[in-house]
Amino acid sequence: MKIKYHLEKKEKNTNARLGKIETNHGTFETPMFMPVGTQATVKTLSPEEVKDCSSGIILANTYHLWLRPGEDIVNKAGGLHKFMNYDGPILTDSGGFQVFSLAKPKDITEEGVHFKNQYNGDKLLLTPEKSIEIQNKLDSDIAMSFDECVGFPHTREYVEESVERTLRWAKRGKDVFNNENQSLFGIVQGAEFEDLRKHCCEELIKMDFDGYSIGGTAVGEPKDMQYKQVEYSCKYLPDDKVRYLMGVGDPIDIIENVIRGVDIFDCVSPTRLARHGHFYTMDGKMNVKNAKYKEDFTSLEKECDCYTCKHYTKAYIHHLIKCEETLGQRLLSIHNIRYLIRLTEELRKAIKNDNILEYRYNFIKRYYKKEIKDKK
Repeated sequence: MKIKYHLEKKEKNTNARLGKIETNHGTFETPMFMPVGTQATVKTLSPEEVKDCSSGIILANTYHLWLRPGEDIVNKAGGLHKFMNYDGPILTDSGGFQVFSLAKPKDITEEGVHFKNQYNGDKLLLTPEKSIEIQNKLDSDIAMSFDECVGFPHTREYVEESVERTLRWAKRGKDVFNNENQSLFGIVQGAEFEDLRKHCCEELIKMDFDGYSIGGTAVGEPKDMQYKQVEYSCKYLPDDKVRYLMGVGDPIDIIENVIRGVDIFDCVSPTRLARHGHFYTMDGKMNVKNAKYKEDFTSLEKECDCYTCKHYTKAYIHHLIKCEETLGQRLLSIHNIRYLIRLTEELRKAIKNDNILEYRYNFIKRYYKKEIKDKK
């Protein structure tokens, strides 16, 4: 079946939304943070550990699974869920971010994007049709349209051209999409230009996608600009469809963009930070390699209910990270993922109680040790 989105409540003071998404592999509430499993695995963690963090949905990367092991192998295994033994909802991106991160301007053509296989040097061409074909075979619950993600800085002229190309690619991908058990999202581009975001939203809505993603953020732009980009997108998207902000996972960014109407987030940051010894707390981001933790026999955060905080101390994890033991990275990854999911759980409560602006104020005062003016 296609996903079903239920808008359950709007927060009375902001555009924040409380919702529920039904998929073939389970139902989850929104707002929700989505852990990233690039290579069909959330780095260092088992599927059971991810589920224990109360993950509602995870992401896998179409481009990288295309290169290894190949979509046909995953398809023969019975799809991503069986291949990686994960029975919850899965979303696949389209490869559009790799256009930003790996391709050069000369590699982007109307037909698609040229890449060089990093493993064997082969020349590759990823087209909108090929991206959809790969995702159909991966058999995720939600697939993404192939788009061009434009970095910052940029010119308006280039963004205008890119938006039109993204719309043409969205139409081409939708025309060949043929997995009745999968849902397909369109991706809104347009950088910081409201009229371009509006135009992109309007044209994508005409194509009637199952949900909509907000792209072109967290690509080097200032935070204030990111928030405007999200405002300009959510403003023109329908209330009865899911809104997914791609590649954003900083705690304050999750809060600010929930306030602006976003439902789902993803980012590699919780596991990437963990591999370097960093962990989130309500009092800010910390580094467990700091010498002050060598004899600190308390948990990473006393309010946290994750497996790591229930069973291990900062001193032990400090020791593991200093010794470059994988267990230390795993324990920090569990904590960081649970932290961001717990953050979205608290935001859902704040929406229910119509006090999300108060929640933001208190969060910033504690996390950044400063006060802010109340503003939307």
